[in-house]
Amino acid sequence: MIVIENVTVATVDATDTVHANGHVVVGDDGRIAAVGAGVYPEKSGRIIDGAGCLITPGLVNTHHHLYQWATRGLALDETLFGWLTTLYPIWGRLDAEIVGAAAGAGLGWLALSGCTTSMDHHYVFPRDGGDVLEAEIQAARKIGLRFHPTRGSMDLSRKDGGLPPDHVVEETDEALAATEAAIDRWHDPSPDAMLQIAVAPCSPFSVTTRLMEEAAVLARRKGVRLHTHLAETDDEEEFCRKRFGCTPVEYAERVGWLGDDVWLAHGVHLDDAAIAKLGATGTGVAHCPSSNARLGAGMARVRELIDSRVPVGLGVDGAASQEMSHLGAELRQALYTARMRGGPAAMTAREALRLGTVGGARCLGRQDDLGSIEVGKLADLVLWRLDGLGHEGIDDRVAALVFGPPATVELALVGGRPVVERGELVNASEADLTREARRAHRRLVRE
Repeated sequence: MIVIENVTVATVDATDTVHANGHVVVGDDGRIAAVGAGVYPEKSGRIIDGAGCLITPGLVNTHHHLYQWATRGLALDETLFGWLTTLYPIWGRLDAEIVGAAAGAGLGWLALSGCTTSMDHHYVFPRDGGDVLEAEIQAARKIGLRFHPTRGSMDLSRKDGGLPPDHVVEETDEALAATEAAIDRWHDPSPDAMLQIAVAPCSPFSVTTRLMEEAAVLARRKGVRLHTHLAETDDEEEFCRKRFGCTPVEYAERVGWLGDDVWLAHGVHLDDAAIAKLGATGTGVAHCPSSNARLGAGMARVRELIDSRVPVGLGVDGAASQEMSHLGAELRQALYTARMRGGPAAMTAREALRLGTVGGARCLGRQDDLGSIEVGKLADLVLWRLDGLGHEGIDDRVAALVFGPPATVELALVGGRPVVERGELVNASEADLTREARRAHRRLVRE
């Protein structure tokens, strides 16, 4: 048992209950045994004094490309299509060693930023690169995060009118077979799963219609979720209109890609009809405000998405399109982006925290067990230290977390097991992860 007391508790429950001086108790089953105001009466197990801290649900990262940690700092002034065409030839040299090192660095950094659950969208599978999916799964196990890797794919190369070069795509049947094999090998459907697989063809401009349609059938036959990029840029809108004669969301509907088992990355360029369609079908959106800003893609209409009952989570996106990759900092970026579109009433600090927690859990289909501090839910929790100079004077601690500088993670638990303590990783050495990432970057970029 772990008892965390004398702490501000932001439960992110249905009424956004906050206990200014409360407690959270973690049972030995890795689930939340008690939460409330005041002191917990029983004193057993590990007792943690949370003075000066805020405890929240662990943050959930709903969109990432971990392999991109090895290509940070490149194509810094390009739009999405220019950025992709610059980096695709480099990514074509990926192998399991590079991906494992990049994933270890990316997941370790995510843990230090308050993330306890992360997905990953991997869609580059060089033929001589080894088992890159297994490499990132092993990295997640080492760090200790709950992990939702997706088996991505690309089968529409440049010669057929797509964006990626020929040597980084797969044959359609090959991609589908590999995706099914990954589900059979790795997917755990249990409520306390540490590892779940989703099906994730890359995007409308790198995937054939056949692959999109058959991937949706495969995912529903296997009972797993669907993910892809959609409506990220004006270039994509133009591509869909020219190639398919419709908007990206209309195309998604045509190929069976709307539903409460689907979440889409970005959703920046959505008109009213598209937003209404996502809301009516329960299709989720992974909002990646820093990446959208870095690539100049635009600002997603998050206020309208929320008001239309679209599940919205936060994502840091790949580290090559958003070098900071700090999920805690993305809370503030999401709030600022909303307010730049709609003024100061467009988003509150508590709404930003909801995006990063229960909103993300909804996108991943884990809302019954993750995303809020409630009795019976999994004890994926983050204790943020907010009593230093950077946060002093912001009396509302949820506001301090969101509006203030990125806070240090005093403690992060995944299923009641520590993965970060006092700002340091528990299961891995940050120095070792840095060294391995540096070697991977040099091998990939300089080869």
